[in-house]
Amino acid sequence: MVLTSPVVSKLLSTACHATAMAWIQLSVAPASRLALRWEFANVAAAVALVAVSLAAIALFFFRRRTGDKTLIYFGLFCILYAIRPLTLLPSFITLFDVPARFWLRVNWIITCTILIPFSLFVYQIATEHLRKLVRCMLAAQTIFAFGGIVAAVLGVKYSILLTANNLMVLGVSIVTALFLLISRVRFGPGKRLTYEVRVLVAGFSVWLVFIVYTNLQGLVIHPGANVEFLGFLVFVGCLGYVAAYRTFANEEQLAAINKELEIARQIQSFTLPQSVPALAGLKIAARYAPMSAVAGDFYDFIQVDAQHVGILVADVTGHGVPAALIASMLKVAFAAQAAHAHDSAQVLSGLNSALCGKFEEHFVTAAYLFVDLEQRLLRYSAAGHPPMLLSSRNSGAVRQIEENGVMLGMFPEAEYTSLEVQCGPDARCLLYTDGVFEAHNAAQQEYGKVRCEEFLKSHGELPADEFADALLGDVASFSGHSTAGTQEDDITLVVLDIQ
Repeated sequence: MVLTSPVVSKLLSTACHATAMAWIQLSVAPASRLALRWEFANVAAAVALVAVSLAAIALFFFRRRTGDKTLIYFGLFCILYAIRPLTLLPSFITLFDVPARFWLRVNWIITCTILIPFSLFVYQIATEHLRKLVRCMLAAQTIFAFGGIVAAVLGVKYSILLTANNLMVLGVSIVTALFLLISRVRFGPGKRLTYEVRVLVAGFSVWLVFIVYTNLQGLVIHPGANVEFLGFLVFVGCLGYVAAYRTFANEEQLAAINKELEIARQIQSFTLPQSVPALAGLKIAARYAPMSAVAGDFYDFIQVDAQHVGILVADVTGHGVPAALIASMLKVAFAAQAAHAHDSAQVLSGLNSALCGKFEEHFVTAAYLFVDLEQRLLRYSAAGHPPMLLSSRNSGAVRQIEENGVMLGMFPEAEYTSLEVQCGPDARCLLYTDGVFEAHNAAQQEYGKVRCEEFLKSHGELPADEFADALLGDVASFSGHSTAGTQEDDITLVVLDIQ
């Protein structure tokens, strides 16, 4: 689906029936003042379009975080349309020492492909029922572009190609107009057309008048002055308005979303412990590094007395606001387990009962550790969570502690068991979410549990706080993410040193 002008038809027809030398002589012959004025108008319009196109493309790259591609498609379409008439202006082509057929081929290639970026632009702003038409148009344009270029290479006469082009443009224009008319009658005025599409249709209607006139000139009327670009300038104004409107509207929407996410981040920060429990004989360090503004990782404490404390580390599947909301539910449900904090299995059963039926597409993995400093006893239970790592800071020995049941929130009848571990005076426990060992580097190698264990062995001399910071730094260095919030997953870890 492409457009041609009277000047294009005249020059291409001449090229098909005369020698290249005769065509060049015709191109550089003295022109009337009226013809020169139209040439100047075409050149001025082309320069203006190129400037607008480059500005639109630059704006796209400066504001690409919105993800809207209308500006880039608008710029490509306008550049192609600006270049095409220049390739057949005598005052322009005489500036270059290249064969006349070169400009004919350049013009024909642009003619074959020019409306592909335009259709992609329309697809970005169209409603779903209009997108069906646009997809058909894209398929037709792609087939025509491929067939037209191949036909030109095989030597098909340009006059035949131009006639096929004119017929196709008129046919598709009629189909488009009928489709819009039927949609308006069927759905009522404006009910199925967005504001952007209505602006686009208004500009296209003006341009369509010039398109039909120009293509009829190429078929039955003696070619005259090229006035198609006047209608196109009106249409470009509408395109530019729509592209700018969408870009700035998306910017405002993105700013509003970021503001809401910042509020959500602040609210979530208050659901996490503001400090860690202080117990004689136990040093606790906690680190929380969300992947985005809000996250699905969660940790909390239940301090029974000066000798007993419970620690929960949980990970909600997914990221962002849905996962953060479920993590907030966990805080309320966990606080309700204080009466039986000493029973790890019962704590997880209570959490599971509280969460079941509250959501469908998410689940929660969790690990709960109850520390009895009086008896130097650990009671551990988990629900689909990575195993706890227990090490001796003096000897460096590390072992995995695993006592897993099914994930929370899936089965109301799920049962959980606990494991008791006697620990020495130099024990270090590491509870964490899978964001630690699932971090990947550029070669797609996983940090892995083995590296976690090796790091635990080799850094036993570090205090709990320094160890937690060093582990996060090692994971960031391995994966290439130097700051929190840029990793592939949320990361939470809790370090406990029995002293």
